[in-house]
Amino acid sequence: MESDEEAGEFENSARESLDIGVGDGVVEPYEGMEFDSEEAAKVFYDEYARKVGFVMRVMSCRRSEVDGRILARRFGCNKEGYCLSIRGKLGQVRKPRASTRGGCKAMILVKLDKLGKWVVTRFVRDHNHPLVVSAREARKKMDDKDKKIQELTAELRNEKRLCTLYQEQLFAFMKDVEDHNAQISKKVQAVLINLKEIENQEPKP
Repeated sequence: MESDEEAGEFENSARESLDIGVGDGVVEPYEGMEFDSEEAAKVFYDEYARKVGFVMRVMSCRRSEVDGRILARRFGCNKEGYCLSIRGKLGQVRKPRASTRGGCKAMILVKLDKLGKWVVTRFVRDHNHPLVVSAREARKKMDDKDKKIQELTAELRNEKRLCTLYQEQLFAFMKDVEDHNAQISKKVQAVLINLKEIENQEPKP
């Protein structure tokens, strides 16, 4: 039997994994969330489970006592509950196989309201076990990250080209300003020389 410390580590690991998944754009269930049908709620939670890193299980339901139709349904983690020992014909307990369950409480409860919508009335987010994203999902996330890196690299390359172009234009403008200043200086020098010559040519009183 695992200790409280081990259970806490599992829970923290599960929470961290879940945070990573949600951070990558996974839409998380919330109380008040509506669906058009029970099947739509099931498809949503199954997709959510796949992206986050656990396997969904269709769990208990509540039916109408009048016509037997389903009024509420629970969807949860496949590690919900515990496996019971199975006795053989002579009463011996069979050798237990590795259990895939561990009493996980993660689930959503959807209920049919008066308007015909299936509404999430309860959502348990945390798992008591590590979450494992499938290889396909992990590969997809890596592909998305690689694509984003390529886009950012291309954008950075374009920005560098623009910076180089702006730098060249700035240097050209500064060169034009320097040439213009040099021409003005020459003209000023010429004017000063002419003034001195005129002064020297004027007769003294």
